[in-house]
Amino acid sequence: MQIDLLFDPFGATWRDVQAGALAAESEGFDGVWVYDHLAGSVHGQGRVLESWTTLTALAATVPRIAIGPMVLNVANRDAGTLGVMAATLQEVSEGRLLLGLGAGGGRETPYAAEQEAFDRPVPPDAVRRAAVEAAIVTLRSVWSGTVQGVTGFLRPTPPPPIIVGGFGPKMAALAGRMADGINLGAGPGLERLLDIARSARIAAGGDAASFIVTVSSDLRAATLSELERLDVHRVVVFVRAPFAENARRLADARR
Repeated sequence: MQIDLLFDPFGATWRDVQAGALAAESEGFDGVWVYDHLAGSVHGQGRVLESWTTLTALAATVPRIAIGPMVLNVANRDAGTLGVMAATLQEVSEGRLLLGLGAGGGRETPYAAEQEAFDRPVPPDAVRRAAVEAAIVTLRSVWSGTVQGVTGFLRPTPPPPIIVGGFGPKMAALAGRMADGINLGAGPGLERLLDIARSARIAAGGDAASFIVTVSSDLRAATLSELERLDVHRVVVFVRAPFAENARRLADARR
């Protein structure tokens, strides 16, 4: 399994994120992810770094580790434009992008406020799931290079894997049917959701073995052993600022 770090961008500075990613790379971690949010207040902070700009800067200044958003709310960016953005970032990063996608928070979550601030509706779960599915279709269309007879759209080589974040069986099934992978949280329901996603992958004609599984977890030995048993590909560990210092502490704990 590969071990990635998830940096919490709420209240953080770019220099802290960059230093953390450089430390993560030098300490042997495999990737760095950041949340996709727009208003720091949804986590009680005065600011938050925008994820795509941050990832682009990391791609240009940290040369080896994988990078990804955990996960992009499809309501935040037009899917066609995102397709070109992702193709560009895949080129800038030389193939290191892991494209996390998700439905965003529902009306009952604090994250609805940042959508409503921009006069964006926060529809029910089923509508937001459909938006994720539609976004994936659009992304793949853009990456083909031709959309409705218009040519010249940037074609990523290789296309970045689309990894859908989910917490329930419907999103797990969508990930297996439409995406290249899934991000889940460690916990009692993990194995069931993996079975749903992998079964949907097979039913759609895909290969379950190549379906990327990332799990947000910690580094306890018992947890890692269980994740290995479930054939998880990447473990994503949450890290708070100061990122460089805490990345080194995690690395020391692994040794």
